[in-house]
This record gives sequence, C-alpha cells and structure tokens, in this order.
Amino acid sequence: MSITAEQRQAVRDLAGNCCEYCRVAEDERLSRFQIDHIIPVKHGGSDDNDNLCMACLKCNSFKGPNVAALDPKTGEATKLFNPRQQEWSEHFQIEPDASLTGISPAGRATIVVLRINEESRVKHRRMLLTLDEYPC
Repeated sequence: MSITAEQRQAVRDLAGNCCEYCRVAEDERLSRFQIDHIIPVKHGGSDDNDNLCMACLKCNSFKGPNVAALDPKTGEATKLFNPRQQEWSEHFQIEPDASLTGISPAGRATIVVLRINEESRVKHRRMLLTLDEYPC
C-alpha cells in the first residue's frame, strides 16, 4: 500500500495545512507535517482518504500505532480521536493558557497519548495564540 501525491494533497487541503490533532499550523520552514493513518495498517487500516489525516511530527510520533487508550478520568478503554469521523470541538477545548482540555473520553485519551500538553508544546501554542496564529 502507498499513498499517492494526489491523496497527500487532498488530505492537506482538507486539513487546511493544520495538524488535525493539536490544531497547530504547518510551518514548512520548521518541518513538513506528515500524513497519518488514523487506524494504522498493522491494525487493519487502509490507505483510503477516510483513514488519513494531517499530523505534526510530535502528534504523529507520539500517536505511533496507537488506536485506543485509557480515559484518564474514568479508567475506561476508549478509541483515540478520529478526525475523519469526529468534530474536533466536540472533544477538545483550548484553555486561555493554550493548553488543551479533553471534553470527551476520546479527547482526554488523545491528549495523554499524543502528549499534547507537554510544557514545550503548550509554550509554543501560547506564543502562536498571542500572535493570533493559533488555532489554525
């Protein structure tokens, strides 16, 4: 299986050149974002567009092959956020300090697995927020 150039562009267009997990805009001067398999191939995922999303290097690296995790609030197993099947705003909230709060089991689990609120990542989003460049 392989992703075509046309698919890559379609995913970028759909994502608006933003990470579909943390909502940071791609800055090609720093690094190109990656095309993520929402459900990894090793777990039965496909290269179909409805299983692909755009992810920053950190979100994609921390997500790896994970598809689920424990909700830190309830301890229940839950699937991670799926940007093709779920609305971001129904699972995450941006706090004034630029940290993200999970407002659903999927949101909370995704924040933990993708380490979205690591200090350096929040600091970066806070800077972007003051420049009116976050969220994208």
